[in-house]
Amino acid sequence: MSDTASMAQATLPLPPTPETETRAQRLRNFWADYRRSPVAVASLVVILLLAFVSFGAPLVSPQDPYDMAALDWMDAFLHPGETGSGGYTHLLGTDNAGRDMLSAIFYGLRTSFVIGLSAGALALFTGICVGLTAAYFGGRVESLLMRIVDLQLSMPAILLALVLVAMLGQGVGQIILALVVAQYAYFARTTHGAATVERSKDYIEAARSTPLPTRRVLFRHLLPNVMPPLIVVATVQVASAIALEATLSFLGVGLPLTEPSLGSLISNGFKYIHSDRYWLSIYPGIFLMITVVAINLVGDQVRSVLDPRRQR
Repeated sequence: MSDTASMAQATLPLPPTPETETRAQRLRNFWADYRRSPVAVASLVVILLLAFVSFGAPLVSPQDPYDMAALDWMDAFLHPGETGSGGYTHLLGTDNAGRDMLSAIFYGLRTSFVIGLSAGALALFTGICVGLTAAYFGGRVESLLMRIVDLQLSMPAILLALVLVAMLGQGVGQIILALVVAQYAYFARTTHGAATVERSKDYIEAARSTPLPTRRVLFRHLLPNVMPPLIVVATVQVASAIALEATLSFLGVGLPLTEPSLGSLISNGFKYIHSDRYWLSIYPGIFLMITVVAINLVGDQVRSVLDPRRQR
């Protein structure tokens, strides 16, 4: 009987810990402060909608714009609102290959989000490792790492990305790697600045005086207290990565023509910008602008919420 009771008790869910309750309360407080700005809330809704139609592009797009067997050359250069040979109304028109522009934009948005989020996450991880290492050990290690970061920050990100892509070649993986190398320094500098302030505090000194591994002190004690500014930088850098990828693709050194990209769509239609086929370049540019502006507005509100000095 006692064994049965013990087994039943073992299967019962554990009560929430104070730490869990504190995190939940912090999230509620964060959302309460965030939604005070209608513009920021609207920007977040726009980002979620764009993410939905981009990652669900095969389901919501009326056409696979990169399936050559499904394209009809007779549908080339249809104006917005015209009906093609398949009986479908092309809301944003078609390009020179008969691709539905709305479908191509949805697929291009998916590529932009994948590259932006992947490059942002990898650059964040790399920058955290470099910044924490420099701040924790100090001395020559700090001087060496921060001089490398300062040297990289002195170069324009687009120039560095152009050089790296020219060396690595075209492709999604190459673009992500180039953007990580071009952007990690922003995270490293932010991490180093925040960690330098925290490393002299009592709780870090107490953790260093115990036989805890260095990685535990860095990632369990120091990192959580330097994350707020990193979240803001990460939001801005995702938008910057999306814009950089579009710039590289527009210049013809980013993704190949077989890969959907807003930058390649803008480049493909740029030669028609002064003709009556304006939609080939204008509509992808509008979607790119909306995406980047919405992400930046969300990042600005996150900065205001996380930094009490910026709250109005």
